[in-house]
Amino acid sequence: MRCCETAAKEPPKRFLDEDYWGKPVPGFGDRAARVLVVGLAPAAHGANRTGRVFTGDRSGDWLYGALHRAGFASQAASRSRTDGMVLTGAYVACIVRCAPPGNKPTPRERDRCLPYFARELALLPRVKVIVALGGFAWDGVLRALRTLGHPVAKPRPVFAHGARTTLGPYALLGSYHVSQQNTFTGRLTEPMLDAVFASAVDLADHQA
Repeated sequence: MRCCETAAKEPPKRFLDEDYWGKPVPGFGDRAARVLVVGLAPAAHGANRTGRVFTGDRSGDWLYGALHRAGFASQAASRSRTDGMVLTGAYVACIVRCAPPGNKPTPRERDRCLPYFARELALLPRVKVIVALGGFAWDGVLRALRTLGHPVAKPRPVFAHGARTTLGPYALLGSYHVSQQNTFTGRLTEPMLDAVFASAVDLADHQA
């Protein structure tokens, strides 16, 4: 909680007139979702400002743009909690619930928040496919699934863009995170992200 409050008290000039959410950010989307998208943590001046995950920053533009193209999102841009965005068949959450210092979540923060993510996953009974954005989210999902009684195979599944594994009733897909570090450099392109969600749709249609 302290890290959320710190980021909210130090906004950049462009957001000086805005009231920051500055609290743990819950997941967002369709409670009957078949696809769950998992990120790292709320961005200090994105979700931590707006109160909705992946909303109000360029990472969110990339993610919701891809979800829109895949048929999950009602619109391609997510600006605020009141912009009318609706997700159908998809739900978006983060492993860590508060904006971490420097936008870099730590293993300690992950472990403190993991029970909340595991509980959220358990409340989404129709999820068949989990898309992990980045290695941190991939690791968090594996840990959460283990606490929910789904053993992780050995050797442990390794994160990579396009990686795929099955744990219990879930298919887990890996994607590079939609951070500017990846999108600005071309490490992650729109076709690459679209391919991940196309695979998610296909798996959700056929996963037992």
